[in-house]
Amino acid sequence: MERQQALEIVRKQMHEKRYIHTIGVMETAIELAEIYGADVKKAELAAIFHDYAKCRPIAEMEQIIKEQNMPQDLLEHNKELWHAPVGAYLVEKEVGITDYEILQAITYHTSGHENMTLLDTIIYVADYIEPGRKFSGVEDVRVLARTNLRAALLQAVKNTIAFLMKKDQTIYPLTFYTYNALLKEEQVE
Repeated sequence: MERQQALEIVRKQMHEKRYIHTIGVMETAIELAEIYGADVKKAELAAIFHDYAKCRPIAEMEQIIKEQNMPQDLLEHNKELWHAPVGAYLVEKEVGITDYEILQAITYHTSGHENMTLLDTIIYVADYIEPGRKFSGVEDVRVLARTNLRAALLQAVKNTIAFLMKKDQTIYPLTFYTYNALLKEEQVE
C-alpha cells in the first residue's frame, strides 16, 4: 500500500490533531528505520496505522476486546491501552494489512512486550518522541533515540511507568514485563 493511500484511509478515522500526530510518528519512524536498518516501508505503514482505532468509541473497543478474545485483563486497565490491539485487529479486518510484523508493532505500541523486535521498538519510540510531543523527559529520549534505540526504549518505558505512578494509575503488566526484559538485556551487554 502506498503512503498517500494509507494516509487517506487513516485521515477518515481521526480528528485533525490526531492526524498531525500520526504524520509526526510516520516521519520519525522512517528516520529511525533508516538509522537502524529496519524495513522502512513496514515502519511507515505501522506508524501510519498505529492509532487507527484511537478515535473509536470506547464501547466499540470494549466489544471487540471481548468478542475477539483479546487479553481480558486489558479491560481492567486504562482505556488508553485499548486502541492498540483493537487497532491492529481493525487494520487487518478493514484495511486488509496482514503483515504480522506491522500488526504486532501496532498491537504493542502502548504497552510494549517482553520480546520487542526492531520494528516494535521503532514504533513505540517514534510514538513517544514525535515532534509534537511536549512533556518532561521527551528531549532526553529524542537524543538517545539517535544513538541507542534500546536505551531510548528503556527510558521511555521508565518515564511512562513513573508518570502513571505519579498519577496513581494502574500499570498494565506487559509494561512491567517490557521494563524487566529491557533491564535484563542491558545487564547482559
